[in-house]
Amino acid sequence: MENVHAKPTTALWLMISVVLVALNLRPSMAAVGPLLSSIRGEVPLSFSAASLLTMLPVMAMGLAMFFGIGLGKRFGEHRSIVLALVLIGFATLSRLFLDSAAELILSAIAAGVGIALIQALLPALIKSRFSDNVSLFMGLYVTAIMGGAALAASFSPFIQVQTGSWRIGLAIWAVLAVVALLFWSAQRAAFPPLPQTGADAQASFFGNRRAWLLAIFFGLGTASYTCVLAWLAPYYVEQGWSAQNAGLLLGFLTAMEVVSGLLTPAIANRRQDKRSVVAVLLVLIIAGFCGLILSPQHLTLLWPCLLGLGIGGLFPMSLILSLDHLDNPRRAGGLTAFVQGIGYLIAGISPLIAGVIRDQLGSFEWAWWSLTAVVVVMLLMVLRFDPRHYARHIR
Repeated sequence: MENVHAKPTTALWLMISVVLVALNLRPSMAAVGPLLSSIRGEVPLSFSAASLLTMLPVMAMGLAMFFGIGLGKRFGEHRSIVLALVLIGFATLSRLFLDSAAELILSAIAAGVGIALIQALLPALIKSRFSDNVSLFMGLYVTAIMGGAALAASFSPFIQVQTGSWRIGLAIWAVLAVVALLFWSAQRAAFPPLPQTGADAQASFFGNRRAWLLAIFFGLGTASYTCVLAWLAPYYVEQGWSAQNAGLLLGFLTAMEVVSGLLTPAIANRRQDKRSVVAVLLVLIIAGFCGLILSPQHLTLLWPCLLGLGIGGLFPMSLILSLDHLDNPRRAGGLTAFVQGIGYLIAGISPLIAGVIRDQLGSFEWAWWSLTAVVVVMLLMVLRFDPRHYARHIR
């Protein structure tokens, strides 16, 4: 892969295109939570079944990660991402015509596969084309992902109110895929044919203990993200809030994720040992969950703010920790694809567990307590990520 440092304009347009592509990676999931009460009014869905709308695309993202890198090697990064955007666009648009829970879930899985293909390829692309500022550009990329979630969570209820249709509230985000396609298609010149490499970039990581530790760490952190995305709005609707206000609260949380996703990697970019930065993020998440459980109706903006700042910084930092382990962009890309593949399979189960807890115990509070315990475990795991020993763990 060639680096685009020599051509600032090419680098700028490529980064704008990466941001527009990344905006498509969450709306298909983030739009569901705020509209869930309306969807359940027309489509028979228990909370456990509704959790499949977040769980199955995340699981599909995990599984598709493993063939995403292979597809990129076979068809080239540019063509693979075009294919993925088309898939996300069609899956999102199809929601205009859905009448059953099965069709809704199928559209979510199709979008999840498209999302995974993009997420498998873009970290390696960023490491190769922006190698001097990987943390900074990973921050931009991840911030755009969370920006897409913020847009969908905040505006889907508003669109539903204006149009009188939750289907339009879900399907309108196909517009983002069209815009991204136009910009991405113009970047073909930035993608020379890739050199063929013999070894599978991911195969060697299945037997590596450090790769598994990174994957479990990413998975547990993403479990907090997927649960909050799926259940924060329904939790506040049960507290007596309107769907629109609950959606705006989720939008506020995802806006805080955007802020943290931009600032945290920029701060971490200056230091080789990033453990203290990650530990602070985990403490913010613990404080946010405790507030959500103990005082949901007081200091209402503080708890989503703490959660958003913590989760928003943790997502890029988990990927940056993986990228830091290896200098070779293709190997580093293989490691991040492995980490995300296993991680999303772990994270995908969490909304289902939370939905089952809600169905059985009649409240989301025990789900929030469980996630708090998980984040405490992650604090202990962070101690293991000493950069002086990276070479020893992954050669």
